[in-house]
Amino acid sequence: MNGIILFLGLILVLWLGRSILIPLLVATFLWYLINAIATYCRKLFPFETDEKRKKHPVFSITFDWVSNILSVLAMGGLIYFFATQIQPMFRELVIALPELQHKFVQFSGYLSHSLGIHFDANLIPNITNIAANIGASVAGILTSTGMILVYMIFLFIEQSTFNQKFSALFPNKTKYKKVRYIIDSIDENMKKYLFMKTLLSGITGVLSYFWLHSIGVEFAGIWAFIVFITSYIPTIGAIVACGLPILYSLVTAPSLHQPLLTALGLITLQIIFGNILEPKFTGKTLNLSTLAILINLVFWGVIWGIAGMFFSVPLLVAIFIITAQFDSTRWIAILLSADGKIPDKNDED
Repeated sequence: MNGIILFLGLILVLWLGRSILIPLLVATFLWYLINAIATYCRKLFPFETDEKRKKHPVFSITFDWVSNILSVLAMGGLIYFFATQIQPMFRELVIALPELQHKFVQFSGYLSHSLGIHFDANLIPNITNIAANIGASVAGILTSTGMILVYMIFLFIEQSTFNQKFSALFPNKTKYKKVRYIIDSIDENMKKYLFMKTLLSGITGVLSYFWLHSIGVEFAGIWAFIVFITSYIPTIGAIVACGLPILYSLVTAPSLHQPLLTALGLITLQIIFGNILEPKFTGKTLNLSTLAILINLVFWGVIWGIAGMFFSVPLLVAIFIITAQFDSTRWIAILLSADGKIPDKNDED
């Protein structure tokens, strides 16, 4: 009974504190992503081992700074690209939404006449309202940009003192090793997941843009950006990434030629990158049940909306690793796993 009350209290705190917690989560995500990019950049340089770093301290520090600068430039380039290229396209799409809704109704009427099936006009989703709701969610995050930047700045400032604080927090050697192992496991898996996911999502988005642009689909940049963003949302993200441009081309194209090509290209890319390459690069890191991912997606979506769906998998990875380290919670990790195999506990003394 106490556990149920505690769980419900936690949900209430998460929901009531979403205006503070979501910007903090966004800042932590960006901070972690920059560190993940920097970590993989360092692997391209020499002096990546502790032994080499001690022999060449000046060069190793230089390469660390170069890696950090490259990761920040990569993040800045993405933000600049969105502000200068994608955002103007979004404005044009918003202006075209009423006309698109009208064509959508006409298309539904055409299907009703051709297939002999009656479509209730009230059941047709209002694209303008849906876009407004999504825009409001995104705007809510954008209005917290200042808070996000402040969080990020302090995360980078405090980053150099994390190890010292951690040692002081756990003076007991056994407890220190235990908690250190958990933190390192989360850190390693998160960095690998975020880097690989971002890299594969970026490549998928770029290829989607070239494909849609080559076959003449309007707003190809927006659909490609949606492909990139929704790639972080499991299962539903792929449906949205493929469904929106396919539906748009069905409503606006004069024939079925363009919609078929749109579906062929986007679905093929999702299969190659989402079903083949991504499990190969991140499957060993996650090993999560598909059902657990879907339930987790719905849970965070209800509490935090689109932002919760976006961060659902990283949060689930952290829960999976933490629960695997304690005898009383290992059963939770087993239920969350895809095949019952979970990370070994750190039993070192």
